[in-house]
Amino acid sequence: MPTFMKSLVSVLGFVAFSLMVSGCSPEVGSKEWCDAMKEKPKGDWSANEAADFAKHCVL
Repeated sequence: MPTFMKSLVSVLGFVAFSLMVSGCSPEVGSKEWCDAMKEKPKGDWSANEAADFAKHCVL
């Protein structure tokens, strides 16, 4: 198999994997996302997650 074909297969595999993984996480601000954040330890939250939680789930 030529090098170009190997690179193409690798890139397509990575894109497919990325789409599958991103499709599994709930949308920020949805009830599912808020519930998942309530289960996640507060020390593991990023600053953006904390701000989004306050914006969408508290207010």
